[in-house]
Amino acid sequence: MKIHEYQGKDILREYGVAVPRGKACFSVDEAVAAAEEIGGSKWVVKAQIHAGGRGKGGGVKLADSIDEVRELADQILGMTLVTHQTGPEGKEVKRLLIEEGAPIQDELYLGLVVDRAAQRVVVMASSEGGTEIETVAEETPELIHKVQVDPQVGLTTVEAEDLAGKIGIPAALVADGGKLMQALYQAFWDKDCSLAEINPLIVTSDSRVVALDAKMNFDESAMYRHPELQELRDLDEEDADEIAASEFGLNYISLDGTIGCLVNGAGLAMATMDIIKLYGASPANFLDVGGGATTEQVTEAFKIMLKNDNLKAILVNIFGGIMRCDVIAEGLVNAAREVDLKVPLVVRLEGTNVEQGRQILADSGIDIISATTMADAAEKVAAAAGA
Repeated sequence: MKIHEYQGKDILREYGVAVPRGKACFSVDEAVAAAEEIGGSKWVVKAQIHAGGRGKGGGVKLADSIDEVRELADQILGMTLVTHQTGPEGKEVKRLLIEEGAPIQDELYLGLVVDRAAQRVVVMASSEGGTEIETVAEETPELIHKVQVDPQVGLTTVEAEDLAGKIGIPAALVADGGKLMQALYQAFWDKDCSLAEINPLIVTSDSRVVALDAKMNFDESAMYRHPELQELRDLDEEDADEIAASEFGLNYISLDGTIGCLVNGAGLAMATMDIIKLYGASPANFLDVGGGATTEQVTEAFKIMLKNDNLKAILVNIFGGIMRCDVIAEGLVNAAREVDLKVPLVVRLEGTNVEQGRQILADSGIDIISATTMADAAEKVAAAAGA
């Protein structure tokens, strides 16, 4: 789950991380009122969308007067902001963050992710702030410094201050920088984050270490522990079909291909998409119905996939373990009848009660293309879609 920058900064503020004074706004008048309340002589008008690269896309502007705040807020609010993370379709800006200007002396980078191989949180820091960390990693990897944190100890003062010194925080501010890193780690840990990133982390001309930006993503499987975070969810920033799928317990992600995929199990779903590509076609979605899909879930899955105007065929690939093949076959038949399926349907079943499942499909009277292996299924669905 993702949240907006201003929401991330609210969390960081709770943990003692220094952030600029700012206020979220939903209208031009609110933006002007916020700037007047914050005071000062410079303000930053920031688009709030769930994507990086906002500055390059024209979504972050500096204002030197209240009139300019009004002008920029009117310009950015409602615009379709296109960045390298939104795709060419972009995202409409419905929220702004009005923030006090900061006297930037140096821009740094700080980020935390989970290293699944090491089974530890990794703190990454670099002197190259304000730049995409992927670019730094590719061009100057030696400028990225890392600490794998012992979960029983946490990020220690020694580790944090050493990291602060390595990325160029002045000696007089190393202790402050270290405390900020420890606070960010604690927020990451407490809130079950999957990503926490400050880019840029700045050193100001008046000797402060400040989080000028904040990006926080959370592990959705841990959200039952955090009702306070679920309240921060902005459905306007999420795909409508993905929201609808989640309401029926389906894991769905839209893609840009033409082959709809309905699979049980995330690993099998990934393998199915790979083999579809191998046979010259492209998946239109990732859709995992889980280990115990009902007829209602399968029906909703079909309905969601059929909303895609580019859909040319559907591949159902089920391994019946907990989910018996005869049960899923009955669900498929009922779902196909309810939605009046108009595109070719290829079904590959394997596992518990597979022969009964195949017989149910064969006796259904529905035009179903049966497949035995994954390769057979991929070849048949690619041909059915004209790939």
